[in-house]
Amino acid sequence: MADTDAEKAWHMMEKIGFAMLVTRDGDKLRARPMAAVVAPDENRIYFLTDARRHKDEEIAAHPQVNLAFANASDQKYVSVSGTAVVSNDRSKIRQLFSTSAKAWWDSADDPNIRVLNVTPEEAEYWDSPGAVVSYIKMAAAAVSGNRPAIGDNRKTAL
Repeated sequence: MADTDAEKAWHMMEKIGFAMLVTRDGDKLRARPMAAVVAPDENRIYFLTDARRHKDEEIAAHPQVNLAFANASDQKYVSVSGTAVVSNDRSKIRQLFSTSAKAWWDSADDPNIRVLNVTPEEAEYWDSPGAVVSYIKMAAAAVSGNRPAIGDNRKTAL
């Protein structure tokens, strides 16, 4: 079990494993799902990305990003604000390349693969005991007129 709010946020991100990456495209926000490699010991969250997509330009212009991790069935969510950098670090690409990456690229040697490296600054998480318990507590609160106590919500620096 996590000892601190930061450790809990890291643990939840690792367990969820996928995030909506939100970048800024001019005056618009864009979100797309990405498989995350969560590395709390490095204070980093890594993604493999493709140089042929627009994320690189968006991040170069506006490096502040948001990562939204969500497991709706378990009612567990983490929102992370941080700074992103895209690199062509071939050794890191080989380290991060996995079987699921083969859905997008033939091998780690594909010249289009890049590493998207997010340094998180803060996180906010919502951790409830699960959907069924949450719905029961919400129904009871609706009848009693009280707010439901359906889990933890914390902000933490990372």
